[in-house]
Amino acid sequence: MKKILLAFVSIFLIGSLAFAQIENPVKWNYTAKKIADKTYEIHMTATLDASWHLYAQDAGDGPVSTTFAFSKNPLVKLSGETKENGKLIKEYDNNFNSILKFYANKVDFVQVVTVRTNAKTILKGTVNFMTCNDRKCLPPKTVPFTVNIGS
Repeated sequence: MKKILLAFVSIFLIGSLAFAQIENPVKWNYTAKKIADKTYEIHMTATLDASWHLYAQDAGDGPVSTTFAFSKNPLVKLSGETKENGKLIKEYDNNFNSILKFYANKVDFVQVVTVRTNAKTILKGTVNFMTCNDRKCLPPKTVPFTVNIGS
């Protein structure tokens, strides 16, 4: 009897794990593009699965806005604010009772940096973001990143 019960519980648990998938509708890509001597654009590109959206850096009242935090590096200086390149959507959301700003499909966040030397270095940081579709929102997520900069 114990063996039958153990087999039943094992099958149930394995079956449950097969259906319990972690949703990850955003894929991030990080690159550096040289635009002048010692000046680079850091591209932090989010590609979203169909029907999902990612909130802008100024999303509106309610959801968690996308934010970037850069680790200190004495060889790298941030220039200006992180810019957003993509098709910005503004819509009223009944759940948040607010006009929200977000992106679907793809958005490229660009941070200009200058380096103090011609030597190679890295820029580390994190992106904190929240994604939703028409049925649900996922909890905010923080993802670390690293970008190689220099020759």
